[in-house]
Amino acid sequence: MSEPETLTSLYFDIRDDQWPLIYDAKYNVSFLGLERFHVFDAKKWRNIIENLKDAELITDESLVKPVEATKSDLLQVHTKKYLRSLKWSTKVAMIAEVPVVACLPNMLVQYAYLKPMRLQTGGSVLAGKLALERGWAINVGGGFHHCSGDRGGGFCPYADITLLIQFLFMHRLIQNAMIVDLDAHQGNGYERDFLGVPEVYIMDMYNRNIYPKDKEAKQAIRRKVELNNKVEDMEYMLKLRQNLKAALNEFKPDILVYNAGTDVLDTDPLGALRISEVGIIKRDEFVFEICKEHRIPIVMLTSGGYLRKTARIIADSIVNLHKKGLISNKKRKSSGFNRIV
Repeated sequence: MSEPETLTSLYFDIRDDQWPLIYDAKYNVSFLGLERFHVFDAKKWRNIIENLKDAELITDESLVKPVEATKSDLLQVHTKKYLRSLKWSTKVAMIAEVPVVACLPNMLVQYAYLKPMRLQTGGSVLAGKLALERGWAINVGGGFHHCSGDRGGGFCPYADITLLIQFLFMHRLIQNAMIVDLDAHQGNGYERDFLGVPEVYIMDMYNRNIYPKDKEAKQAIRRKVELNNKVEDMEYMLKLRQNLKAALNEFKPDILVYNAGTDVLDTDPLGALRISEVGIIKRDEFVFEICKEHRIPIVMLTSGGYLRKTARIIADSIVNLHKKGLISNKKRKSSGFNRIV
């Protein structure tokens, strides 16, 4: 792996008393109220944090504020042509799936939508570093798994998952990585980026009947778990347990990137699955539990989830992880998780 071409401000140290829980109020999207026309809850990330505060798990002081990814940072993965295309509001409207955005001045689109997404992308990159140091990290945002280096889509304008892993490679902090994607949709963006890259093992469990149905990207998946519509908790958890255990028997990652989409929830308008609220909490618990058992640092990204109540479910899941002793704000005494090479 070659030396990184440029230093990045996305990596920085945090205080011992801070949680590796990454969030900024500027994560939230506001298009002069036009976001109400989108199925996505544009204030989802703020609502997760408010629920965590109500549960008395965190304070503003315990959170980590990331740095916005710069053009130089984004060019580590994205093509210049793709980044230039985001200067056209019509292009961004297609990615954000809000047609009226095409009519807005691009300066407003940059400020109201792309800037928050660049900030969330910076949060994902930082989460990779912090997970190696603390054993875990959660970006209360990110998980833009439909975006690759040269194309966006599905509300995903930046390839934060690819960038997270690429920065760790560039800085020689890891030799390999595993992505476990449990969003209801296939993660075709990073799959396209990591086609033919044996150092990145991809396990993707998704509804085969919905967007994006990307056959080319599927070639990158090492453990593919395709679900049908209306799958419920018992079948879902059985397949998750069997396949994640098998994946970790096949591949020993230096870090696991967990794309924890909540669009698997019953009644989600896009996921078409029937996983209960308790099922999502148990799902997250299992993934963190197996990582702790194998001493694998884990990064969790919140990704998709299109109902107003998903923010509370994500917060409840994080509280549960703390109650079960799977996450803590205590700094580890040893660096057993940190496998710098």
